[in-house]
Amino acid sequence: MSDLEQFRRETRAWLEANCPPEMRKPVASDDDVFWGGRNTKFSSEAQKVWFERMRDKGWTVPDWPTQYGGGGLDPAEAKVLREEMAAINARPPLSSFGIWMLGPALLKYGSDAQKAEHLPKITAGLIRWCQGYSEPNAGSDLASLQTRAESDGDDYVITGQKIWTSYANYADWIFCLVRTDPTAKKHDGISFILFDMASKGVSTKPILLISGKSPFCETFFDGVRVPKSHVVGTVNRGWDVAKYLLQHERAMISGMGERGGGRPLGQVAAATVGSDAQGRLDDPILRGEIARFEVDEAALACAAERAVDLAKAGQGHPAFSSAMKYYGTELNKRRYEILMSAGGIDALEWESPRSKEGARARDWLRTKANSIEGGTSEVMLGIVAKRILDLPGA
Repeated sequence: MSDLEQFRRETRAWLEANCPPEMRKPVASDDDVFWGGRNTKFSSEAQKVWFERMRDKGWTVPDWPTQYGGGGLDPAEAKVLREEMAAINARPPLSSFGIWMLGPALLKYGSDAQKAEHLPKITAGLIRWCQGYSEPNAGSDLASLQTRAESDGDDYVITGQKIWTSYANYADWIFCLVRTDPTAKKHDGISFILFDMASKGVSTKPILLISGKSPFCETFFDGVRVPKSHVVGTVNRGWDVAKYLLQHERAMISGMGERGGGRPLGQVAAATVGSDAQGRLDDPILRGEIARFEVDEAALACAAERAVDLAKAGQGHPAFSSAMKYYGTELNKRRYEILMSAGGIDALEWESPRSKEGARARDWLRTKANSIEGGTSEVMLGIVAKRILDLPGA
């Protein structure tokens, strides 16, 4: 038996013994996701147990170094863990922008002191992070940002506004792009800085979406003092850090195209549409749409695995995350279009216990933002045309 086969057997046995049955069911709502943070609350004892067992194992972020609380797994072992968790529909023990976005940027660009300060708190779920990128006049053209950081002794004084800051009203810290040299060219003079959301001068205001719910906020900085030691990477070269982080953000967003632990669409649709005498979904057109969708869903999952393998081997294309982000978000929108079609008139319910307060309709409306957040679909296609396909005139 190879070492990897032995690792798989041990991992399978450990997960079977340690993952509570409740943590093998699909997430019921946003409140059923554990984000960590200073003011964190567990939705259940099972959620607490699952998180603590995975944290102690180092598997909240299994491929990070053990010195930062990770599991120290190599790429092949991390892949085995993902596969074995998927096999029992185990939920991620911790959801975190610190894991998905900031952590990789710190591992590449952070100082030793910054890594030692922040990475262990991310793996232990002690600090919840948000992202300060977009501004009212700097969305797709992010490099036009105007939030400024003025030098004052050992500090920067930050003034400006961010928008679409996901979960800013719950976050403990923010990783933020600020302009430290207003005289430099647009992509220069930008720095990447970290600071506490409890700092004097920071305020947030939730933004309501068409779905009636929203994770987004406006975030305001009014003379916020931040030590210069909180700059990640080189001052005025924050765009390098920002681009690297965006690769990970877009890869994260593309994951919404994958089914995860939820029920297959055919099973969901059958509850409303019914089945024919052969046990097939009793709507041939809808059945065909679902079949096409599931083929594309499988293709995305394969592409995601290949992207991870190439990245770990140092052969990944930096623009491939843009292709994945575009495909994953379009696939997720298709998923909810099918769910709405399968639900018929019942899917349009907006407020009722039976519909879980219009969960399906609200989720469908929420997917419309998928092709905007993290870089619009138009921008993603432009990057693919220019950086991957090398099309003339792109």
